[in-house]
Amino acid sequence: MGHRLSKIYTRTGDAGTTGLGDGKRVSKDSLRIHALGEVDETNAIVGLLLCEDLPEDVRTLLTDVQHDLFDLGGEVCIPGMSMITDRQVTHLENELDRFNEPLEPLKDFILPGGTRAAALAHHARTVCRRAERSLVALALEEAVNDGPRQYLNRLSDLLFVLGRVLNRAGGRGDVLWQKRKNA
Repeated sequence: MGHRLSKIYTRTGDAGTTGLGDGKRVSKDSLRIHALGEVDETNAIVGLLLCEDLPEDVRTLLTDVQHDLFDLGGEVCIPGMSMITDRQVTHLENELDRFNEPLEPLKDFILPGGTRAAALAHHARTVCRRAERSLVALALEEAVNDGPRQYLNRLSDLLFVLGRVLNRAGGRGDVLWQKRKNA
């Protein structure tokens, strides 16, 4: 592969448009660009989570997720492209089951906190949910494959479970919500 980004600024977006992967120019406030930005932000917050001291299996999984999110962004960037497969969605489901199995069943809602790593996993979950909502909105207007939406849905669930796992790994339990605590 040759040098693809030899010059970072192009000035082609100065008028408020940006190029898709297929060469088409669209407004920077289009639903497709919003969805692409939300996926990019999800990837960035996962990268921030990876800066923490994590169990090696969590680190490996999240690194793989970053590559998948880049593929997912590519799929959003190129209308009609298909890059996210059933295999990738199933992999997240299997990892979700594996990480969730040793955890105590939830009896109450939990607050997004505890250790810094767990809080970042919860933050990543909320950003991922926003990316999913953006894809749903885009799909109401344009053709979008099911794979990216399914992947983000499973990923947000996985990030919730990883928040619990990371609290446990950090010697903390779940931070439980106390209904009407301050009433």
